[in-house]
Parts: sequence; structure tokens; C-alpha cells
Amino acid sequence: MSTKPRFKGQPAVDAYGDGGFRLAEQRFEGSVIVTPLGLYPWMPKSVEEITPVSLAPIIEAIGHFDFVIIGSGETTLRLAADARRRLESQAIFPDVMATGAACRTYNLMLSENRRVAAAFIAVV
Repeated sequence: MSTKPRFKGQPAVDAYGDGGFRLAEQRFEGSVIVTPLGLYPWMPKSVEEITPVSLAPIIEAIGHFDFVIIGSGETTLRLAADARRRLESQAIFPDVMATGAACRTYNLMLSENRRVAAAFIAVV
């Protein structure tokens, strides 16, 4: 299941909270995936809702990143086994952390010109 990116490029996270994110001076409601290929709306509202299918934009961007960060919401929670297996089957080993820490880590990696992708669950 591929979705069309909202826009090309890889913006930094300007802000997060209130159920969404501000990236490239635009507000995005809900969860998002950001890869070097673009920014995608993401349906999961909790780490439990992350499925192998929902990770398609990350899988499609293989070869364009070296690191994957997953923001799991208010706290750090583990990915479901099937979602983790799907990523690992493609040699993707994500770092999972609370969304706030994930946003800061993602921005730091971008500022260091590192090839990074991220999936952020929105927090209130």
C-alpha cells in the first residue's frame, strides 16, 4: 500500500504536540512518516496500531537512508513482533523511543547530514 507523499524533501520537525507536527512551517495533523523520498500521513495513533502494511513508505525508501527512528508516542514502547519482523526482513533495525526524543534525534541526525527516515506517532 503506497501513498503519495505530501511533498518532496526531508524537513526538520519544527514542533510536535496537540495531535500533530509542524514541518517545513506547515502543520500536519496526526502521525507522519518522513523519508528522503517525502512526508507521508500515517494512520497509527499508538504503537500497537503499527502494522507491517503501515510501514510501506519506509520499506519503499530502502537504499535512501541508513537509520530509522520510530517515535512511539508519549513513552517508549516496543513494536509489535510482526511489524519488527517486517522491518528486520529488509535489514532495517529501527531505534524506537518516545516521540519527543525521536523528533530531537531525527533533527540532530538531519543537522549532521545523516541519511535518516522516521515514523512519528502524534502526541497530544
